[in-house]
Amino acid sequence: MSSTLQQRLTRPSRARIGREKTNWPATAILAACAFSVLLPLFVTVSMAFKSAGQAVDGKAFSWPDPFSVEGFTAAWELVNFPRAFTISLFITLISVCGGVLVASMASYAIHRNWNRKFYRYSFYYLLGAMFLPFPVLALSQVKLTGLAGLDNPFGVAILHVMFGLSFNVLLFTAFMRGLPAELEESARMDGASTWTAFWRIIFPLIAPMSATVAIFAFLGSWNDFMMPSLIIAEQANQTLPVVQQLFQTQFSNNYHVSFASYLLAMAPSIIAYLFTQRWVMSGLTQGAIK
Repeated sequence: MSSTLQQRLTRPSRARIGREKTNWPATAILAACAFSVLLPLFVTVSMAFKSAGQAVDGKAFSWPDPFSVEGFTAAWELVNFPRAFTISLFITLISVCGGVLVASMASYAIHRNWNRKFYRYSFYYLLGAMFLPFPVLALSQVKLTGLAGLDNPFGVAILHVMFGLSFNVLLFTAFMRGLPAELEESARMDGASTWTAFWRIIFPLIAPMSATVAIFAFLGSWNDFMMPSLIIAEQANQTLPVVQQLFQTQFSNNYHVSFASYLLAMAPSIIAYLFTQRWVMSGLTQGAIK
């Protein structure tokens, strides 16, 4: 059999390639999922820019005509948005930075000392801690943070770092397994210490996974309601999700104010994800392949 004939027999036809490119059941499912997310988002945006009269006319899917920002003005004053936003941002920044730094260093120690029982069992311990979410330990955490004087936004940020440590270590450890050990060995031959090798070689290489961990930590911390509501003692120091719930009764008859407040609260997380989604997908894909 000639090579040309063999290539024709083994080469897939154009029709089959076209059929393989489009998976219509999966496409339909993804379209339905996207529609279920985009439709409520459209209602939120349209209601937020309506006036008080337009918000109660029973036409939730209509576009505001004319556009009005009175809902944003009222929400800004009712929830004391600048203060609540600053507190939420403070907690989120500590959660993101602390989550990346602590998890990456712990993962590096576990990965490079995997043959030692202490580090290997520490990894198993962290995996087991993933099955203990905050609601299970809520009462004990409320008591302990009160005794330690951490019933404040800083205490919530520390708890976010600790409760996210298990999942973050799992991601970082899986990613580090694909890093070539020769790079660190060559650095050690040049006299680099463990600390120098981590910050100069390992940490830059795990940047895609660091971005993935950071965006997960950002979304989890910014949108968290239960932990701040239980841990923070002073109502004036509450985060945006908790403040919105406290003013829910005031928003019950003012839909434009309610949706404007929700849009203000979720806008930072939407913007953050839009700008970092390519790094998130890159980190997850590389970690899965490696």
